[in-house]
Amino acid sequence: MRRTAEQINSDATSGPPEGVPAKGFMMLIDPDKGQGLAITLFETEDDLRTGDEALNSMNPPGEGLGHRVSVEMYEVGVDARI
Repeated sequence: MRRTAEQINSDATSGPPEGVPAKGFMMLIDPDKGQGLAITLFETEDDLRTGDEALNSMNPPGEGLGHRVSVEMYEVGVDARI
């Protein structure tokens, strides 16, 4: 999980994958449980739908990362990064 997260972090320096009009991305991992949670931020609902379609057609990079189990969509209620 850590190795794959490092690979994604390295790839992210060139921006989001083609077809994903994301404005932000965060990946939370629990290597002990082998679980992760990816949070992708989009500017508009249209961007979200476009990005969701593109992400559904992709496979996670690297071995051992698994696959998308579920997708949920939320509005940002608070953004309090420090």
